[in-house]
Amino acid sequence: MAATLCVKFLLKPGWLPLTQTVRHGSKAVTRHRRPMHILKQKLLAVTKYIPPPRGPPPGAYPSQVKRVQEDSPLMLLMKRDLKKVFEDYKMIAVVQNNACNSEDMLMLKHRLYKHGITVKLFPNQVTRSFLRDSVYCNMAPLFIGPTLLFVSKEPKVKEMLKTLRASPQMTLLGASIDNTLLSAQGVVSYSKLPSVTVVQGELVSGLTMLTSNTASLLQRHPTHLSALLQQYVKQQSSGDSAEEAT
Repeated sequence: MAATLCVKFLLKPGWLPLTQTVRHGSKAVTRHRRPMHILKQKLLAVTKYIPPPRGPPPGAYPSQVKRVQEDSPLMLLMKRDLKKVFEDYKMIAVVQNNACNSEDMLMLKHRLYKHGITVKLFPNQVTRSFLRDSVYCNMAPLFIGPTLLFVSKEPKVKEMLKTLRASPQMTLLGASIDNTLLSAQGVVSYSKLPSVTVVQGELVSGLTMLTSNTASLLQRHPTHLSALLQQYVKQQSSGDSAEEAT
């Protein structure tokens, strides 16, 4: 019965025991850390791990892998025609078309055709693709914007420049003459050179004059010829002695 009363008395809510045991803990540590040596601080700062910057999420930028685009059959056909043009013609001039109408273009083609010069038109994409893998790769920068090709089997530079003066809409950019790349000023300088026929005539006339002079000297009296030879020997000996003296 006493046990029952004790249990009931302890189970009452809000009841506190008369005595409580309090446990005292140890005092807090007040010792501070020693300052780190400056060399150690520098070493830790230098060897501190720096994570790499986070890259862009996948798919944010286009892929850097270049896609190799195959040439279409039409492009291959035009490249084949362009290759034949560079093989068959000695003069290939690049001209820029500055808004020339169809009537002026027709008149220009007619004037050039009188001198054996033909006008060719190829897309710049086809031309650059052909020139990239050929010996004429230095001509690729000329093909910007609307361009035309003036071609002829023989260099007709003077006739082409004379025709271009009457067409201000056309601007000469450069040319390949006898497998030599020339600028616009170089083409003008080339047009001032004498033709091959004139040079051959001058060479033949010079050689003929030398042979005729030699033949006339041989036909004269031997005394005159020996006197000329002695005079030549004296001139040579005096020239050699002057050189030795200097």
